[in-house]
Amino acid sequence: MTIQQLRYFLALAQELHFWKTSEKMYLSQSTLSRQILSLEEELGCKLFERDKRNVKLTDAGRYLQEKWTVLIDEFDRTVQQAKKIDLGTTGAVSISYPGSIIHNFLPEVLELFSRDLPEVKIELMEPVDKDQERLLLDYKIDISFSRDSTLHPSLLCEKLYTELVCLVVPKQHWLTQDTFENLRDLKDEKFITSGLHHNTYFASLLRQMFSSAAIEPEIQIETDFGGIILNLVSQNLGVSILPMSFSKAENENLRFIPLEETVDLYVHWRKNDPNRILEQLVVYAKELGAKYALKSKR
Repeated sequence: MTIQQLRYFLALAQELHFWKTSEKMYLSQSTLSRQILSLEEELGCKLFERDKRNVKLTDAGRYLQEKWTVLIDEFDRTVQQAKKIDLGTTGAVSISYPGSIIHNFLPEVLELFSRDLPEVKIELMEPVDKDQERLLLDYKIDISFSRDSTLHPSLLCEKLYTELVCLVVPKQHWLTQDTFENLRDLKDEKFITSGLHHNTYFASLLRQMFSSAAIEPEIQIETDFGGIILNLVSQNLGVSILPMSFSKAENENLRFIPLEETVDLYVHWRKNDPNRILEQLVVYAKELGAKYALKSKR
């Protein structure tokens, strides 16, 4: 039994058609048939019911499809990680991040990292916060910057710094920092925010803020991507609440009004990950985060 035979089996189990599967796997139909027959003989059980028109899985086949799909996925992730480890300082690192740090923290930490490890390829991804833990565990990313902490036993997490959140309004909006009192001032405004139904920290903070102000916000547009929110607010489509980092975008059509509430930025990585590149990136993130934390206290 070989890994390639398992791949042939899983492909046929998905397609349930010898010709389509042979086309997909770049081999002849007769070769595919021989590989499946050899696998069945080695296992001592039938995996497929066949006739001239139909192919379907047996009960044993369905069971092995479920189990072997997980095993092959884990095998592929392990091989991918081994290649990264072997490459050492000339490999690649995948990083996920919230949109709020693209104007200050993220480019600064990548500049420090690239200066000392210029051969490392950096892959960036901006998922929603609720996806980041799973992406780390599935080896889809290596480092996660997030507004949420994690207690997962296979992951490490460290807070980097804390910052204020702010009210974001169009430049010509009637509300200014001098006239703002509390969110009740905006009870008749249309909001553009991330989904309040999410179980992330920021969504929870927004719910708490609206509840404390005793208002039921009219959500005009819902999106989890802050860069889109900035553009929509600048087009007078509503107002929003975002981390203060977004003020670094320097959009002339926006006004940022600081609020009392705060959010944190965390870095997450896999526990006992042997990839030396990740260790170095985490060190740079901690050092820069300490500078940001000190700056916020002034």
